[in-house]
Parts: sequence; structure tokens; C-alpha cells
Amino acid sequence: MTTRTTNDSAPMPGVAARAVPYLPLGLLAGLGAVLAYLWKYPCRFDGAWNGGVGQFTKFCYTDIYPLFWAEKLNEGMIPYVDYPVEYPVGIGGIMEFARRLAGGDGVVFYDITVALMGISLVVGVLLTAALAGPARRWDALWYAIGPAVILTAYINWDLVAGALALGGLLAWARQRPWLAGVLLALAVATKFYPLMFFGALFLLTARTAKWVPFLKTAAAAAATWLLVNVPIMLVNFDGWKRFYAFSSERGADWGGLWFFFQKTEWFGMERPGFLAFLGDPEKLNTMAMAALAVLLLGVAVLALAAPRRPRLMQLCFLALAAFMITNKVWSPQYVLWLVPFAVLARPRWGAIAAWQVAEVWYFFSIWLYLVTQTGDPVLGIGDNPYFLSVWARALTIAVLMALVVRDILRPEHDVVRQEDADDPSGGVFDGAEDRLVLRRSLLARGARQQPETV
Repeated sequence: MTTRTTNDSAPMPGVAARAVPYLPLGLLAGLGAVLAYLWKYPCRFDGAWNGGVGQFTKFCYTDIYPLFWAEKLNEGMIPYVDYPVEYPVGIGGIMEFARRLAGGDGVVFYDITVALMGISLVVGVLLTAALAGPARRWDALWYAIGPAVILTAYINWDLVAGALALGGLLAWARQRPWLAGVLLALAVATKFYPLMFFGALFLLTARTAKWVPFLKTAAAAAATWLLVNVPIMLVNFDGWKRFYAFSSERGADWGGLWFFFQKTEWFGMERPGFLAFLGDPEKLNTMAMAALAVLLLGVAVLALAAPRRPRLMQLCFLALAAFMITNKVWSPQYVLWLVPFAVLARPRWGAIAAWQVAEVWYFFSIWLYLVTQTGDPVLGIGDNPYFLSVWARALTIAVLMALVVRDILRPEHDVVRQEDADDPSGGVFDGAEDRLVLRRSLLARGARQQPETV
């Protein structure tokens, strides 16, 4: 092992020495990746993924295998170029990579994709631990071997976006804004949700006036996003825009609260007449966007008016949770988006454990509900037990959001700040002075407007 020496001859640990404490977490994340593979292993051989209720009753459904045929990858078609794909270009690139190696075999395509997702999980866990810092690195266990993570890891391609987003935020924390922008842009080009993190960065930049690092990150992000998207747009614009058109056109779908609102009967009772507008599919996009805007406005006011500047991970969690709750669809694997940010925002395990129980409950409920929807009510469940799990998941996340808000307004409850820290993963925000605080601005304005007394 090599060491570096500073000017005062104090020994500095080398890269290998700094990596040793993370080795157990990496091994546990590898175990989680293997367990996730074993969970779906029975369906890999018995043909359950070829259709029917077996993939639901065995709780081993995945998008990866059937999309090999649905996106015509089995015919050798190149995503976007030969056939429109309902995902951003990052996932299309992964599809093309796995397609070239699979040689027309859907099971091999699944295995290659899963190997990439497993690596992404290990990387994401290590990045989460690095963001948490030495004192709290073991909080990343929730991402390594959490039950909801194991159950949902290989439903879709979400783990890649998670690793890229966490890498971008770690680069920001280490004050490398150009790299942060590149990685965050690649994350957005893979899954849309990391866009929420730019909002968190902007709000804290506005509060601290640390504009130069933010503008560097934004510029790098814009250039990177264009670099990976424009070539596909030029080759086949219609194929490229399929994801954005599909996102706009799709209706309320599984897991989302809007899917519940569009039902005419709620837990055995007729939907109240004055709430009938919630079930209007033509207004769905407007209502979803308006609900998200209201929640994000609340996050913005909190960020700029809180007595003490919020931590970056707290705002990232709140923005992402708002995006998920108001989305038109809330797939089971979306839990993978939120786990690392939940443990970084509020590393108290009680509320997180309750939320994870609700996520596991929903995981089993959705597949049993789909069994009923495909015509087998004996093995499946109906609306009431299914939507009970939908609301349990939403409410536990809402409780987590409320607890994070409480920690922001009363920093003495924040576990991270109880350890004499300000914002360990905040980069230039850590220890920065406030330049814009809404409450102070309003008080100052009010004082100026008061008439002078004699």
C-alpha cells in the first residue's frame, strides 16, 4: 500500500486504505444483487415470462424479457433507428449493447441486462455510503439488501440511472461541478426523475449565491444531454420522441394515486360527486402537473425560508418524493429511486422500515391484482385490498416527507446535524453563508415600509 505525504510530513492514506471500510458494503450489495437474481430464477426456465398468470403468481415479473420481443430487438432492430422505443436514449443504448451480445436469445438478453443492473446496484450502494460519510455509511444497507430492493431490482433498468445520479451528486459533494453535470445529465438521459435534483441544486444556490459551481454543472449537463440525444434525433426524430409522446399520452396506470381517483367506487362507496373531476382522463396531465407544481413550490418556499439552510439530500428527497406521489404511474421498482435519498435525508431506521414494509406489501399486491385483471379472481385480489396497499405506500412516504420537513425546521432533530456537521454531501453549500432567505427579506421589507415615529 502506498501513502502520500503532506508538507508537514503527516501520512495520508492511499486509495486502497480508504476503500477498505467500504469492502463489506460492496460484498453485501453483491449479495443483494445475487438474491434479486435468485428471486426471479424460477421464471427464467419454466416459460412463465412468455405469458399467462404464472409470472404474477410466482412474483417474478420483469419488463426486460418481454421487451426483447416487444421492442423487436429479437429481429435485430436498432432502438430508435429501426423502431421507436418508449424509454430515453440511455436505456436504448443498454438495450442495443445487450442485444448485440445476446444473439437473438431473450434469456441471454435478460442475463446480460441483469449483470449490468447488479453492477449498478453495487456501485450505487458504495456511492450512497460515500455520500453518507464515515459515520453513517452503514445506512446504505437499506440499498444493498433491503427487501424492497431485492424484490424489485430487475423489473426494469432503474438501477443504472440511480448509480449515475448518485455519482453526479457525489461529484458535486467533492466539488467537481463539471463531472457532476455530466453524470447527472446521463442519469436524466436514462430515466427522467434525476431532473428533480437540478431543482434542489438551484434552490440552495439561490440561497447561498454559489452561482459559479452551479452554472458549470448546468452547462456540462446541457452539453452532455445534447451530445447523447441530438445524434438520435437527427437519425430518426420520430423514434427518439416516442418516450416523450408516450409519457404525455399515457393515462393513469398501476400504482399511482390517479389510478385510484379514476375509479368510480372507492372502498365500496361511490366516488363523491364534487371529486368527479379527479376521474377525468382528459384533465389528467393538467392535474398531475398542477399537483407536482404545488408540492415543488412548497419545497422551494421551505428551502428559501427555513431558519437554517436545508441539506442538499433533504431537498433531493422531498423533490423526488413529490414527483413520485403525483406521477401518473407508480411502478413497483420506483422504490429503487427513493431508497438512497431516504437514508441520506433522514437516517433514522424506524420510519424507513415502516415504509419498506408498505413497499413489500404493495409488491405482492400488484401482482395478485393483475392476476384478477387477467381473469383469475380465485388466485388474485380485488380493488379494495389492492388500493389499500397503494395508499399505505403513499402515506408512509408522506410521513417520511413530513419528518424531513420537521428536521429542516427544527435542525436539532436532524441526525446528521447532531454530529456537528452542516451539509457533508452539499459540496460548496457545506458551511456556506446565507445570501437569500425569504423570511428575512420579508421582515426587512416590512421594516422599511413602517412609518417613522417621532
